Amino acid sequence: MKRTTKASRITGAVAGAAVFGLFLAGCTNTGAGETASTGSDTAAQQQVAADNDGPTCDIATYGGEKGDLKDMVVGFSQSEKEDNPFRIAETQSIKDEAAKIGVKKLITTNAQSTLSKQISDIQDLIAQGAQALIVAPLNSDGLEPALNAAKEKHIPVITVDRLLSSGACDTYVSFLGSNFVEQGERAADQLIAGTGGTGKVAVLLGASGNNVTTDRTSGFVDEIKAKAPGIEIVAQQTGDFARDKGQSVTEQLLQANPDITAIYAENDEMGLGAQAAIIAAGKQPGKDVQIYSIDGTRNAVEQVVAGAYNGVVESNPRFGPLAFATLKSFLAGDPVGQSIVIEDGEYDSQNASADIDKAF
Repeated sequence: MKRTTKASRITGAVAGAAVFGLFLAGCTNTGAGETASTGSDTAAQQQVAADNDGPTCDIATYGGEKGDLKDMVVGFSQSEKEDNPFRIAETQSIKDEAAKIGVKKLITTNAQSTLSKQISDIQDLIAQGAQALIVAPLNSDGLEPALNAAKEKHIPVITVDRLLSSGACDTYVSFLGSNFVEQGERAADQLIAGTGGTGKVAVLLGASGNNVTTDRTSGFVDEIKAKAPGIEIVAQQTGDFARDKGQSVTEQLLQANPDITAIYAENDEMGLGAQAAIIAAGKQPGKDVQIYSIDGTRNAVEQVVAGAYNGVVESNPRFGPLAFATLKSFLAGDPVGQSIVIEDGEYDSQNASADIDKAF
């Protein structure tokens, strides 16, 4: 179940004790390796880039020299602590692909959700001899000191999953990620179909300061306004992409708005937190209050299978193969897309059971 657009591309009911037991199994897990599918060698898991019809970048424009990754040191800067399935799968995919293609050396860092640390992490990677960088930015703004340090040395920077405000083919070569506006639209379409286009909805916003939150919000809100005048968005509150925050915020929202009939969470972790709050309020998740979210974690998809969750739009974190393929092409002197958009699937009651192995 995929839907794609043309813009900027080169480049998815069981009640009672059984549901509650499966909910507990999923929600008490904090993203440990056994629930995050981290391999990057399965076709079903691979990211697929959409057709390119946008601007490109090459060494002649960006600066630097051609190179072979087998002779190079590559640095990977992760933005957030690896305590959720998305970040676990993302980092592991980078490590797996580096080993698979024989990168001379991969150095990884983790900014622990602190912008100043990510700046120093990138600067440290450069000091340690990194000749190419893959960066998962914490925010869309603020990394300029580190990016400028890389630019001065003509070190190519590939960014993944969050779009920087600074210029492509200037402070970085390419952005690799999803169409986040479309993700919000698709979540809205799932919710409209599931609710019949009526009801009261609360939105759990992601972290502020990055385009993912902004785009997933605008895509969802605009789609609801355009297609479902019978749906009222009664609240929008930040859950910071965290399960515990998603739970506490939903508890407050349900107390203030006991007639909420659906939750849209801008990632699965917040959605699973919302599920816990719904249960604690004595309501049945997936029925009394429907839940829709974005990511595609195995924990969330399992809840769709169980009937305790209603829909998940995929945001594939397995950037390793595409990131290194982009670097390889760039270092060979070939033009690469400045914006490489991946195609994402989605999960609902019709396909979740059959497609659960695609989740991470």
